[in-house]
Amino acid sequence: MVLREGVETVLILGAVSLNSTELLSFLGTLLGVSIAVLFGVMFVKGSVRINLQKFFRVTTVILFFVAAQLTISGLHELSENGVLPSSREEMALIGPIVRNDLFFFVTIVALAALMVLFEVKRRQPSALPDSPAERRKALWSARRERLWMVSVYASSFLFILMVTAEFIYTKSVSALSPATEVTFTNGQLSIPLTQVSDGDLHRFEAEAKGTAVRFWLYKRPDGKVATVFDACQICGPVGFYKGPNGVVCKNCAAPINGQSVGTAGGCNPIPLPAEQTSDAVIIREADIAAGVRIFQQ
Repeated sequence: MVLREGVETVLILGAVSLNSTELLSFLGTLLGVSIAVLFGVMFVKGSVRINLQKFFRVTTVILFFVAAQLTISGLHELSENGVLPSSREEMALIGPIVRNDLFFFVTIVALAALMVLFEVKRRQPSALPDSPAERRKALWSARRERLWMVSVYASSFLFILMVTAEFIYTKSVSALSPATEVTFTNGQLSIPLTQVSDGDLHRFEAEAKGTAVRFWLYKRPDGKVATVFDACQICGPVGFYKGPNGVVCKNCAAPINGQSVGTAGGCNPIPLPAEQTSDAVIIREADIAAGVRIFQQ
């Protein structure tokens, strides 16, 4: 186990490049390793005494939450890959939670803190009275105190859980960038490559059969310009936006690999057939009209 963790640490540090985000990850890794070494030395030297029964009681509950996170993440990935049936509502519910590690971090820290407080405060009567009636009264008082403590801690944890979830869902709501309205000439539309070659998401809107159809162009890392509808097979015409780490689905917060834009499947935007010349992207009105059904959902 020590060998495996050591190899993982070396691989993590070896992959770090020193920009702002990776530098923070690098410093965080070093801090975590240093604290782990310090804790190990203190533990071996005997200066830290831990009640293992209480320690494993807390960590067992935390492991259940980690297992729940992995289960929900697996459900999201299987749904995105079409292995399991899914709906727009389901993806919107679990997507922002799955894609935000802050939720589970706050949840686990809050749960651990509350359980530690509960273990510290939980106690039996120090000395039971000799009288049976007094003994029953003392035991009932202790049991009632534990019930109140459990209720308070459970309510506190539920409150922290709801506030964190509300914060994440509110933060995950991002408005779509304005779409540029375009019209067709002789059944086709020409968009200059110079207008869409900056690596940003360029959104357009055209009317077909009385329905506004959104689409966007995006220059992939390989230099090719992908043309896609502003919708996907799972989440429908909710749309995509450009986040700090790339293109993101507005409904389920799924990040889209820049190189996969233009490829069908999963939560990738639906490809829109187009012809690319040396200086422009040519889109036919008939291909836009074929996507009307997507935006009528």
